[in-house]
Amino acid sequence: MGVARHKTLDIPLINEAARGTIIPMIVLSHFQIKPLFQAHKQGEERFSLSLDLNRSQSEVLLDVEGVTFPDGQRLAWAQFQEILDHEHACFVLEAQELERVHFFSPRFQRVYTLCPTERAPTMLLASFPMHRIKGIDPSEDTRRKIRALAPVQGTVLDTTMGLGYTAIEAARTASRVTTLELDPIVLEVARRNPWSQELFTNPRIERRIGSAVDILPELPDKAFHCILHDPPTIRIAGELYSSAFYRELHRILKRGGRLFHYVGDLESASVQSVVKGVVRRLQDVGFQRVVRVPEAFGVVAYL
Repeated sequence: MGVARHKTLDIPLINEAARGTIIPMIVLSHFQIKPLFQAHKQGEERFSLSLDLNRSQSEVLLDVEGVTFPDGQRLAWAQFQEILDHEHACFVLEAQELERVHFFSPRFQRVYTLCPTERAPTMLLASFPMHRIKGIDPSEDTRRKIRALAPVQGTVLDTTMGLGYTAIEAARTASRVTTLELDPIVLEVARRNPWSQELFTNPRIERRIGSAVDILPELPDKAFHCILHDPPTIRIAGELYSSAFYRELHRILKRGGRLFHYVGDLESASVQSVVKGVVRRLQDVGFQRVVRVPEAFGVVAYL
């Protein structure tokens, strides 16, 4: 059996077989491995656990030396220690070796890590989670954003793709979703995330790589019924909170359209001043009404 190692690229989450069948790879975190160890200690020879970060369950075989997975791969018990030592990371199992989903972007000097939760994982950007994970999981965080903007129909722009959860959820009811991602390295994280696979398989989702600041001026007037704007903090991406950027959002939104803008906990003292600035600038560029939506940690602006 191989020794756990780290690799940067070239481990696709899905392999396409000769007839186009999609074969999911095994992705694990400490949430799966801890109960596996407990089952081994109790002498169990078969155990059901998730091999795709809590999306489904599969049966594995346990013996004195290690674990046999449904695809025939094996890992020794000692190899799982790598996962237990990195509770804020997920691992892909391929060719009987573990690869941590953890990338450095030379262009932006950032580190991205696929971070597990008890349900859908989040992505860490320089150790900061890109979804709410305290008292809520990323799936529910996403649904609240979509509900704030409902009904989500027609054409939708998602300005910051990340793991693609908002684009995927929006595409359930929208006719077309265009999602933008600044850093192509983020795509490598998403490809290894079982919860992100519709980004690559749903024909209603179009992915575009590049800065939203650069891409928006290329888009036609009144092109979208709804816009989802879920940027990093203003400290990390201040340009995505600017009047110039909001003016472009206003230009490409159809009459009667809606914009959801994630800001953060509206009750937090540190966020309140940011919210005031966001609301003022949105109104200055022509949005008729801006409504606070505390449960979604953002505001909805109406055109």
